[in-house]
Amino acid sequence: MKKKSFLFSMLFLASIMLVNAQNDFGIKGGLSYNTNGDLKEFTSEVDNIYKNEGKGKSGFNVGFYGKLDLGGIYIRPELLYTKTTSEYELNTGNTEDYKISKLDVPVLVGFKVIGPLNIFAGPAFQYILDNDLEGVSIGDVENEYSVGVNIGASLEIGRFGFDVRYERGLSENEAEWTDAGETFTLDSRPEQLIFSLSYSLSKKNN
Repeated sequence: MKKKSFLFSMLFLASIMLVNAQNDFGIKGGLSYNTNGDLKEFTSEVDNIYKNEGKGKSGFNVGFYGKLDLGGIYIRPELLYTKTTSEYELNTGNTEDYKISKLDVPVLVGFKVIGPLNIFAGPAFQYILDNDLEGVSIGDVENEYSVGVNIGASLEIGRFGFDVRYERGLSENEAEWTDAGETFTLDSRPEQLIFSLSYSLSKKNN
């Protein structure tokens, strides 16, 4: 019940921000190169006998944005569905993909630099919908919701917008499972380089 209540609250908050961002409203999507934190193995004899940093893979996001123009600055809330994948080598020697599906609600503050160029930064509220490591029965993450940070730059040309941003989780958020008496933890904290394309549904054609 708590999971559903938080999910609905998050969607409601994002909807209110998007509706009130009346200067601009549109859709967006993008591709990312992403990694997560370390995979660690613990035993009763040794604190940490195995550690794997993982390899990044491509991911994607799709959703909506709103924008409130305040002159030289603007506020831009977004509601995004995000899918990320990282690859880990298990102690068996096999490599498996760790997949995360989540809702992201970045609330960005942007500054107009010159012409169509902007820079922006702000928190990103994250809610993990699902996490899965192929070939392993993995538990839920420790915290289903967390906070990250976005920082980047964008170009706005007519109805189209192009942005590149760096996203980083601010605190560790681990998933845990056991196998043959050993305990494994995997830090689900994201680190992404994201390239996005947006299209305004409210701007008029030039």
